[in-house]
Amino acid sequence: MAVIHRTTAQPSKLELLTSWLPSRPWYRGGAGAPEFVKAGGFRLDDPQGEVGIEFLVVTDARDAQPVGHLVPLSYRGVPLDGAEHALVGTMEHGVLGRRWVYDGCHDPVMIAALCALVEGRTQAQDQNVSDTPDRDITRSYTGDGPISASPAASAVAVADDAEGTALSFPGGAVLRLRRVLRPAPDGPARLPQGAVGQVSGSWRARDGVPARSLFAVLYPRIPTGPSGKAAGTGT
Repeated sequence: MAVIHRTTAQPSKLELLTSWLPSRPWYRGGAGAPEFVKAGGFRLDDPQGEVGIEFLVVTDARDAQPVGHLVPLSYRGVPLDGAEHALVGTMEHGVLGRRWVYDGCHDPVMIAALCALVEGRTQAQDQNVSDTPDRDITRSYTGDGPISASPAASAVAVADDAEGTALSFPGGAVLRLRRVLRPAPDGPARLPQGAVGQVSGSWRARDGVPARSLFAVLYPRIPTGPSGKAAGTGT
């Protein structure tokens, strides 16, 4: 289990996101420098204990009706080869020293951990407390066999668009991360048509009011419309 250290980091993860997040195609903030605040999230464990994995939900304190953004991050003690394009920044951790912070969608360790969560082979962990499952995070999977036909998560194709990030696996499955979060009614998350898996959880919307959203949706293949052309997976 990952250990949560009570220490400082310079710059903080929210400070790193101030310049990085507005550069993403799915960012929905306004003009000017944002003032990000943490609005929720959870962690996943790396079985090897080398990589920190966090799914962070942030909102902009300046907005009267802030939008939730889902930001998966991976924290490494050494640079990830070939992932310079996915580097969010570096920080000095009070206990662990220098940490390289990446957009987790480009980190094979995070991808493998997320697949394990969807399939039910691992459990989400509390964002702030060591060795504590996060019971608020729910998941489901009705597919047959593992999500990826290839054991190499590094073979996953990653594509951002105006709504989120699609992780396309060699076997055809597509795991869609909903980077822009919208509140959903209380109760079990409803899967979009054609989906076979999901991860959902709560985050704090305006004035700290809890909101529940789908965080990730799994499709057995890229959804297509009546014409046979690829259709939007929605967020």
